[in-house]
Amino acid sequence: MENITVEKLYKERKDFLELTLLTTEDGLKKKILNNEIHRPGLALSGYTDRFANERTQVIGETEISFLQSLDQSRRKELLEKVFRFDIPCIIISKSIYPPPELLEIANRNKTPVFHSRLSTTELTNRLSLYLDNIFAPNTTLHGTLVDVYGVGLLYTGKSGIGKSECALDLVERGHRLVADDIIEIIRKTPEVIIGSGSELLGHLMEIRGVGIIDIEKLFGIRGIRIQKRIEVEVRLVLWEDGLEYERLGIEDKFTRILGVEIPVVTIPVSPGKNITVISEVIAMNHMLKVYGQDPAKEFSKRLSEEISRKKMMSDYLESDME
Repeated sequence: MENITVEKLYKERKDFLELTLLTTEDGLKKKILNNEIHRPGLALSGYTDRFANERTQVIGETEISFLQSLDQSRRKELLEKVFRFDIPCIIISKSIYPPPELLEIANRNKTPVFHSRLSTTELTNRLSLYLDNIFAPNTTLHGTLVDVYGVGLLYTGKSGIGKSECALDLVERGHRLVADDIIEIIRKTPEVIIGSGSELLGHLMEIRGVGIIDIEKLFGIRGIRIQKRIEVEVRLVLWEDGLEYERLGIEDKFTRILGVEIPVVTIPVSPGKNITVISEVIAMNHMLKVYGQDPAKEFSKRLSEEISRKKMMSDYLESDME
């Protein structure tokens, strides 16, 4: 999560938000501290006790019509009251030009004011999209992210265990690499995390014994993705004799990344084990569960029913004296 300046918003999303700066540039260094957007209708009418001034302010046609309906002295009085607060910036929709008093007071208080050609609803939607992405919780992880049959598999494990080699084999089989080594993760919603590669590494991959290879150049655009939702963590560990590993898969195990719970599958790695095929099975099995089918639980239920049926039959035969 980071703070951004109004200047960054203006430079990066000027065309996307269709912005025009109406005031001087003195206030562009002001910081936007959160992703919240506020419609200051009550504040402009004089009630400022609960004015959310720290948010980006969006003014529409209704607010401007109200201001224009006032006489000049009353309008100036209300605007002075609002601009006493530290406001990051104000954006006016529909390219409406505000009363001159508003721009005069805004310049004096070094508060940037823009207008946008967009409607209020469209402006709010686009602005929310940008700010939500900027302020979304994020982190970086060491691992490899691959899109396998449309399922984002995040491979984790200690260095040298074979994450990159597995990903390379998957790309060869028609799947798509998202990122290798450094995964940048952002939480888009309370239940969705998105992974992507760093700008520096792109779709480069390190294969021990070979060196750095460029997946995009080797396999073309079909072998890569820019970003992908992370849906399952595949944890690669070295095989150890004597340790118990999952055999039935009845009890699902989960991990949390940025507060989002996702399934985790631990795969013991040993010579000759085909991790690539197992990865494809993990992806397809995950999709079966998404569609409401769980083979392990169905087998357990069928087994329990068979045991119960045989017990009932055995009890019946024991009591049958004919």
